[in-house]
Amino acid sequence: MDKKQSRQRRARQTRLKIRELRTSRLTVFRSNVHIYASIVDETGERVLATASTAEPDLRTQLGGNGGNAAAATLVGKRIAEKALAAGIGQVAFDRAGYKYHGRIKALAEAAREAGLKF
Repeated sequence: MDKKQSRQRRARQTRLKIRELRTSRLTVFRSNVHIYASIVDETGERVLATASTAEPDLRTQLGGNGGNAAAATLVGKRIAEKALAAGIGQVAFDRAGYKYHGRIKALAEAAREAGLKF
């Protein structure tokens, strides 16, 4: 089993548990250049809010580098603001099988500080 398959297996187990909880989930995807966060409803069919370093206004704030912890912090704050504006205060954190450190941890902590509850 290679690295990608291991991550996908961990992600699948997490998503099964979140589905049992019947709550919206904050899911994260990271690439080398960008980080993306989305809030998906309980059924997994609708995306309720999104934020990423690929958005034009965030790109101007970052100066082009969206693959670091500072960028992840901005995305965490942005997704929390959008979620609270949409009336979502409680979510389950779906880290998509990634380890909870670095950019993933920075995004989660920034979202918590901005008022989103995990």
